[in-house]
Amino acid sequence: MESTWSAPEYDTSRPPSLTGEVRPHNDFARVAKWCADGSTFLAQCEDRSLQLFAPSEPRLVLPQPSPILDFLWYPTASPLSPASYCFLASVRDCPIKLLDASDGRLRASYRIVDHRERHVAPHSLSFNPTAERLYCGFEDAIEVFDVSRPGSGTRLPTTPSKKSKDGLKGIVSALAFVPSHGSDTYAAGTLTRTSSNIALFTETQGPEPIMFVSGAPSAGVTQINFNPLSPHIMYTAHRRHASIYAWDLRTHIDAPMAVYTPGTPSHSRDAAGRTNQKLRFDIDIGGRWLASGDHHGHISIFDLYSHGVEDVHPVLQFPAHDDSDTDSDSDSDTRTIRRTHTRIQTLDWSIKTWSFEI
Repeated sequence: MESTWSAPEYDTSRPPSLTGEVRPHNDFARVAKWCADGSTFLAQCEDRSLQLFAPSEPRLVLPQPSPILDFLWYPTASPLSPASYCFLASVRDCPIKLLDASDGRLRASYRIVDHRERHVAPHSLSFNPTAERLYCGFEDAIEVFDVSRPGSGTRLPTTPSKKSKDGLKGIVSALAFVPSHGSDTYAAGTLTRTSSNIALFTETQGPEPIMFVSGAPSAGVTQINFNPLSPHIMYTAHRRHASIYAWDLRTHIDAPMAVYTPGTPSHSRDAAGRTNQKLRFDIDIGGRWLASGDHHGHISIFDLYSHGVEDVHPVLQFPAHDDSDTDSDSDSDTRTIRRTHTRIQTLDWSIKTWSFEI
């Protein structure tokens, strides 16, 4: 009897249930990412450490010598497969590290060296669909490594020269491959403040972009992602903009087809979006639901099947974090930051996991 896979159906008519809560060692987490099978997650923390957690307990703390610019799980990482249970870390002024997630040992390193023989840490990391090659974005270039051959890679300049105005200028801050079988197309975005700072490339064509995507706000790109079941749809997030922009790459690439804006329809896009936080988003495996956080501690869930709507608002929004302000002139037993002489903000350092009913 043959079985057919179907995407999970989530009940978004009510908020999810809190299923776990852990506290990082020493400091708060900036970013957390699940491994492929969802059994563990890795957090980048403010104290320059990478910390591995099971949903209910800490597993591993890996201090780093410099600030962490990016990290990335191996695409099939799972504790059940020791060979694939690893991740990459980009640490300033260091080679890229491939670390074993079971004990933190160094498996391999990949070097990017500038003209002064200094190590360059990339701002973005991405495996190609077969996980045979690693793509690393930094200033005006993308470095490509054969994963099985640690050491030096091949440099793909994204602009002809420093003085040239052609090509993709600036720090390549986001990379993402189209999740389609047989495709070698990927998108790259930079931190340059222009509305044409996203380009599409192919592995076979090398450093020459096949097209530029425009119409986004004139702000640096912080994240690019593709819909897993509709790989022709690309989503981007930008600096100081809480909204997420979507393009259908089969049709118009001069303007986004939809903008996903957290908050209620009464809030303007500009009012909701001006934040210095680096906000991230994710898409479920079925390609229907997009989740994004905001600087107020809320999670917004968007229905990606909202066809024909250019400005999309969340179908569900719920408080996911407990940072609270209390009027007081005395210190609390918990860790606090004094905003004024009479106002104290209590910080919530925990990482919470949530679960929807299916």
